[in-house]
Amino acid sequence: MVTETPVWHTLTIEAAAAALEVAPSHGLSDEEAGARLARFGENKLAEAQPRPAWLKFFDQFKNFLVIVLLFAAGLAWAIGDLKDALVILVVVLFNAALGFYQEHRAEQTLAALKSMLAASARVRRGGQVADIDATRLAPGDIVMLEAGDRIPADGRLLAAHNLEVEEAALTGESHAVGKSLAPLDQADLPLGDRINLLYMNTVVT
Repeated sequence: MVTETPVWHTLTIEAAAAALEVAPSHGLSDEEAGARLARFGENKLAEAQPRPAWLKFFDQFKNFLVIVLLFAAGLAWAIGDLKDALVILVVVLFNAALGFYQEHRAEQTLAALKSMLAASARVRRGGQVADIDATRLAPGDIVMLEAGDRIPADGRLLAAHNLEVEEAALTGESHAVGKSLAPLDQADLPLGDRINLLYMNTVVT
């Protein structure tokens, strides 16, 4: 089993399959897939425990600069400069409200992303093609895709003909990206330039 993550886009198809200890024509056995799931966990985004709104709002006041401003407001109040104290408090409250709003929006975006994830995946296991829950994909699974499919996991492309993928969710680019099977020489390419890789939640066009 692989212990270090290879630079996948620099590997040939044969080298990638060897690194994952899988034969593309056969796929993983159900037993091996189960063992890998037990080791690496399910194919899904990590879920944090939800926190109450009041606690998220209170967290906005833990910033060092906010504490300094609150101290300054208290000092101004103590010496009778109520106007300055009020101005500082308004600034602090506005900053806290803005931070709370941004955190809330980020959580909503993550929830929306999770709702868009592929629900199922077509895989080759033990030489047979089967549809499985996408969360049950294991490292080394051979995933089969067609036009319109949402890609259920990151992966190295093994076979394709004129494949294009819409990767706006990843790169922000609106046009579809043409994919290639050939290994790439440069190890530190940006994600969008690793054209022999496929990314979770992008769409085959």
